Amino acid sequence: MNAKLDTIILYVKNIQLLKKFYVENFNLKVLQEDEIWVLLSAGNVNIGFHKIGQKYMDQIKPNHQFDNNAKIVFEIDEDIETVRKDFIKKNIPMRELKTFDNYNFWLCDPEGNVFQLKKSKNQ
Repeated sequence: MNAKLDTIILYVKNIQLLKKFYVENFNLKVLQEDEIWVLLSAGNVNIGFHKIGQKYMDQIKPNHQFDNNAKIVFEIDEDIETVRKDFIKKNIPMRELKTFDNYNFWLCDPEGNVFQLKKSKNQ
């Protein structure tokens, strides 16, 4: 069997908030949408946001932020420091740029928003 990653689905509390964030900041396109589901095109992979089931929603305290062990990584073609500063101006916390030996990309990721930007060092 050959397989390829098609879609990443995250179970979330507020699909409209996340749809707005990813459409406005990453120009992702909405492929499907209803009251409990949004599917966004993110290049070769789609990102789906599925509303958490009501029996679980009742257990979530009002201003709770989720701890999440998933990270979505976006490779960008713009200057990563400029993009990072633009996010900071929008009050999206971002870490400093970093990289690793023998890794051909610059990285930065936020604290509290589970995504990361990367930019090739060769561009």
